[in-house]
Amino acid sequence: MKILVVDNAQAGGQKAFQMIEEAMEHGAKVLGLATGSTPIALYQAMTESAVNFSEMTSVNLDEYVGLSGEDSQSYRHFMEEQLFSKKPFKETFVPNGKAENIKAECTRYDEVIAAHPVDVQILGIGRNGHIGFNEPDTSFASKTHQVQLTDSTIEANTRFFEKEEDVPTQAISMGIASIMAGKEIILMAYGKDKAEAIRATVQGPVTEDVPASVLQNHPHVTVILDADAASLLTQK
Repeated sequence: MKILVVDNAQAGGQKAFQMIEEAMEHGAKVLGLATGSTPIALYQAMTESAVNFSEMTSVNLDEYVGLSGEDSQSYRHFMEEQLFSKKPFKETFVPNGKAENIKAECTRYDEVIAAHPVDVQILGIGRNGHIGFNEPDTSFASKTHQVQLTDSTIEANTRFFEKEEDVPTQAISMGIASIMAGKEIILMAYGKDKAEAIRATVQGPVTEDVPASVLQNHPHVTVILDADAASLLTQK
């Protein structure tokens, strides 16, 4: 696990973009993408670049159950707004939050992942150590599944909605085993509220209590942090 401490989110996004560009130069064709505030600087760096993504495929981590891709709070809408409308991809995959049969949708999405193995997986991290929407105690063997979001995750997501009761309580998420299948993983985290999760992820035991700790078992992980997020690490 490689740790990079950068000045701020913008510098982190630029570094992550450089790593993606290098992977593409070595033949990468599929990016695993994340949503939320953390990767916005990365997507800005991508959209401002001259790099052509029209032969690339993207596979997103997750989507809220109950929201259509046209809903302004959906992750499909987020990706269109932040990246896809500005830098077209060959194909883009996001789980269908409005699927009538969520279990069947999870199976379908596993088939998408199997058909498009991820070369570079982008991750953020929750304050409780979740990656994707894989909350604490999620099996490391999990594939795409329906998730009941924890109270802390719902609270953290409230800032994106007009009122707390509007925040979805369930999501479809790529599983931990699916994430670990990515050939290269880049996790980004900024701010003091992520410091404990990063300490547990990088230097704590590998445990399902901290889903992101499984990344210690992956051969090619880079963790990009600002000083605040890295502040509790004891081995600099």
